[in-house]
Amino acid sequence: MTIRTTAGTTTGTTVRVMIADDQAMVREAFSVLLDAQPGITVIATAVDGVEAVAKAEELRPDVIVMDIRMPGLNGIDATGRIARNPGLSTRILVLTTFDLDEYVYEALRAGASGFLLKDASGVQLAEAVRTVADGEALLSPEITKRLITEFSRLSSPTRPPTQVRIDELTNRETEVLTLVAQGLSNAEIARELVVAEQTVKTHMGSILQKLQLRDRTQAAVFAYETGLVAPGGTNL
Repeated sequence: MTIRTTAGTTTGTTVRVMIADDQAMVREAFSVLLDAQPGITVIATAVDGVEAVAKAEELRPDVIVMDIRMPGLNGIDATGRIARNPGLSTRILVLTTFDLDEYVYEALRAGASGFLLKDASGVQLAEAVRTVADGEALLSPEITKRLITEFSRLSSPTRPPTQVRIDELTNRETEVLTLVAQGLSNAEIARELVVAEQTVKTHMGSILQKLQLRDRTQAAVFAYETGLVAPGGTNL
C-alpha cells in the first residue's frame, strides 16, 4: 500500500482515534496496536454505526477507524452522517476485508478519506491514521485510477460538470484537480506543470476550500462525478 504524507496539522500533537467494529477482538487488537504507536491514542470504541455517530458527536475524535459491515447502522451510513455534520472535522478510515469491493466506493462517496484492509500491520494502520488525520487521502495512484474506473461501472452515466462550482476554480486549480483525479501525487503534478511542489499544495488547499471538500479523496470523487474527468482519466 502506498501512503503519502505531507506536513499537516497533527505535527507535534496526539491523534485521537476511535475504533468502530462489531467484533470485540478487532476493536481490542486495533486499540492495542494504535496505543503502542507514538503520537496516537485511542479514546473510544464503538460496536456499531449508531454508537459511532453518537460518540463522534460527543468526543470529536480526529480519526475514526470504521468497519463497513456492522449490524444496524452500517459503516457507510455512519460515515455519511459524520461527514455531513458541519460541527465535526473527524476523518474516516474505513476497514474492509476485500480490496476495493463495492462497499468501499460507497464509503468514499459518503465522505471517507481512505480505506485499509483488516489484515494491515500495526505500522500500516498507524501510518494510515496519521495520513488521514493530516487531511491527506489514503489512496495510491493505482487505486485512484481503479476507483475512477469502478465509478464508471457502478454509477449512472456521467453528468455534466457542476459549472457554478467549477467556475470558482482558476485554470491552474482546474489542472491540478484533474491530475489529482488521475492519481498523480503532488510531486508528480509539480513535474507535470513545471512548478514547485509547495505551489501544488497551495493550489490543493484552495481547491478544497472553494469546493467545500474535506480532502484529496473527495476531490477525486468530485472530479469524476461532476464530469470534469471521464472514466479512464480523459479530460472533458
